[in-house]
Amino acid sequence: MTTKNTSLAVLALLLFGCGSSTSKTPSKPQGNASTTHFLKAYELVSDKFGTKTTVAIQADSRIMKTNGLPNHSTGTFPNKGNPNTISAQNLSYEFPLNPVFSGESRWAREPGVALNGVKFEPETAERFVCETGEVYRIEAFQELVDLGLDFNNAHVQPTGAYHYHGVPVGLIETLYSRERDDIILVGFAHDGFPIYYSKSGKYKPSFKLSDGSRTGEVCSYTNPKTTIKKELKDTSPDGTFVSDWTYIEGLGELDECNGTELNGEYVYFVTDEYPYMGRCLKGVFTQKGPKGTPPGAHPHNLMRHPH
Repeated sequence: MTTKNTSLAVLALLLFGCGSSTSKTPSKPQGNASTTHFLKAYELVSDKFGTKTTVAIQADSRIMKTNGLPNHSTGTFPNKGNPNTISAQNLSYEFPLNPVFSGESRWAREPGVALNGVKFEPETAERFVCETGEVYRIEAFQELVDLGLDFNNAHVQPTGAYHYHGVPVGLIETLYSRERDDIILVGFAHDGFPIYYSKSGKYKPSFKLSDGSRTGEVCSYTNPKTTIKKELKDTSPDGTFVSDWTYIEGLGELDECNGTELNGEYVYFVTDEYPYMGRCLKGVFTQKGPKGTPPGAHPHNLMRHPH
């Protein structure tokens, strides 16, 4: 699968009341929200879905406190491909208001957080391991392994954390149901730069399927319910694995981290095409957990990334 067909057909849910948009009194955006609502202090609270997210502006930081519950409908969890149940989290994030662009691509397990407090985590922990030494990291959007993704391109971790692997469909329909602008803010990266979505698909990624053939003999994938065996030697890249993709500078408008300059500022985009959400950041940031490389790492890379 080379693209993810993202349908924004979720009905708009008008969940929020009105309020001031100053930093002292957080705004409560409705379905006709605009990007400017979320560049200031705001709160998203939904009795229906249990969402509790507040964002405050303090000194040089944007402080988000959230229970990580989405403010929109989700698929059914647990399901056949995902045995986990969505549950409230206790999370706090701090994003710099004046991000520093380093120009260096650094892999990020969780590159950012959506406006509703649901994190973006585009990669998965699943992998095919071959007796000849290759380890292939499995993409979220593929047809080989059912990972139980719902219509928001999301599923649930064992901790109960709901998270997006691609375009946050329900978030966009809920907050921007009457927004006419093409470019809309959907979250913030951990380096502080904003994350946008283009409804027209104006900004395209710069990845293509790799040329040549895979290597790997006697390869298998195992989870508690099933084992899948597959010979990968001499098979062609089809988007199933991270290493099936190659970054080609200038192929699209976006760089290797799915970012570009917009109105004089560096920004990221979530896209309907691979990599959906960038797997690296170009600003200065600190992230706990394992370190790694930007997308497209060789299959011999043994690093395991939590999904």
